[in-house]
Amino acid sequence: MKPKQIEGVPEQKSGGFHDTESKKQFEHHLISQKFEILKKRFFSVNEWGNYGGEAFAAFKLYDDKGNAVEREPQKGDFVRINIPGPGETEAEGYDWVEITDLCFCQDTISESIMMTCRPSRDPEHGQNKHIAHFYSSEASSTFMICRSSTHLKAAVYGRNESPNFDAQFIDVVRNMMVAAGGIVGIAKIQWKELTDGFLDLN
Repeated sequence: MKPKQIEGVPEQKSGGFHDTESKKQFEHHLISQKFEILKKRFFSVNEWGNYGGEAFAAFKLYDDKGNAVEREPQKGDFVRINIPGPGETEAEGYDWVEITDLCFCQDTISESIMMTCRPSRDPEHGQNKHIAHFYSSEASSTFMICRSSTHLKAAVYGRNESPNFDAQFIDVVRNMMVAAGGIVGIAKIQWKELTDGFLDLN
């Protein structure tokens, strides 16, 4: 199975990947209204944990200076992720990603929003350039929502997912275990819970 070729999603070169998508049909006259609700959920990063189930990760949005913020995400922001189980010791148990791209597309019949994140340093410790994530800096996760005339879609596209070996020994072991779980599909199951949760609009 090959990764989908989607404009705006980084090219798959090495390591693991996944294409996680959820779709839901709505009556035509409800599409715009439902998409506005979906957009609010998509941009409320701090609330993502509420849509992924009890065992899902918790997310918190930070600005480029490492300050926690309650607003819509922007390019250059960071997201702190608290996944179940042990986290990065240097980052006090958290994993971090940086929002490297935000893309908005719209025409007469469709609209889409994409947000690409990559493993990053911990912005709360500005001098430390170490990647505080179980994946290497080559990995990416692209979150997407879109509407057509008949349905809404929420998706997460993972690319180039390989363990982060640039860490302390205990973290390397942990990164290999977590990354292996992601590569064999555990992460996709969790992302599917999130995308399904985004579309649970009733």
